[in-house]
Amino acid sequence: MNYHDTLLKAIRLRSGTTASLIDVVATILNISYDAAHRRVSQKSKFSIEEAILLCRYFGLSMDVLFNDGSKVIVEKTSEIRTMADMGRYFKESAEKLAAYLEQADAQMFYSAKDIPLFYTIGGTLLSKFKLYVWLNLLAGNQNQDRFEAFTVDESLLQHSTKLKAVYDHVEVNEIWNDTTINSTLQQIYYFFQSGLLSLPNALLLAEDLKKILQTAEGRCCNGSNNFHLYYNELLILNNNVLVSSARQQSLFVPYTMLGYFITQDTDTCTNAADYFKHQVKNSKSLNLSGTRDRKLFFNKAHQKIDFYIRKMETEVDLGFY
Repeated sequence: MNYHDTLLKAIRLRSGTTASLIDVVATILNISYDAAHRRVSQKSKFSIEEAILLCRYFGLSMDVLFNDGSKVIVEKTSEIRTMADMGRYFKESAEKLAAYLEQADAQMFYSAKDIPLFYTIGGTLLSKFKLYVWLNLLAGNQNQDRFEAFTVDESLLQHSTKLKAVYDHVEVNEIWNDTTINSTLQQIYYFFQSGLLSLPNALLLAEDLKKILQTAEGRCCNGSNNFHLYYNELLILNNNVLVSSARQQSLFVPYTMLGYFITQDTDTCTNAADYFKHQVKNSKSLNLSGTRDRKLFFNKAHQKIDFYIRKMETEVDLGFY
């Protein structure tokens, strides 16, 4: 493998600048134009220290660049045990995706086993409930405080807002199926049954979930080229996320409820993109479907929510809780 050439190609792809590569290298390494020219023309080699400086500047992984293709090097998101961990998780996730804010051709593909994270971050009651659930389930020792006593740090909301800004900027392709809303509904019902969530708040959470469906349906109908929703009846979805542009790609593969392995390995991301495109090809576009098919999908989801609402109200009326 020509490691020098590999590094130069990665820098050219990542730099995205109209400036001369020689000027860029000279500036980063603090060397003369002639010295930079010799390195770019491969008449002399980068030292180890220079290669590290260039990789750090352009956010390149030397492990990824220089492996032989038989292994994939991954990063992973921070582990979450506390509210502070959650804030760090959102902050680091936003930073990893920030580069795509500058790229007009950026796209996101989301295999939505659960309602995508981006729908449940913000200032709604449901966003607060999701944080409550995640911290309960990820902390190891389940917090027995009621949801009504749960508070959210302001800094966490700021970091999550930055993460959502990436989602709002890129072209989004989401694949849903009939089970995508199930886990959120089951979480509401579980904490209600456990006595940790009051019926009035459970009903408000169900209404927030309905609003998410209304928002998604509205985006399908507004003629935007920035949002595409697909319905897949065949595959079990897995919450994989691929963010892609001409300059770079990042694949996020879940290993816990919120934990993701992250790779920018070119072959892996390309294969994932091909697989996403295959899923899309075998899915029904809810943007392009007629009113009947789109309403069938969303009405089925609304009916599922209504079933849980009646179930909880009935159990209270019968004195179960």
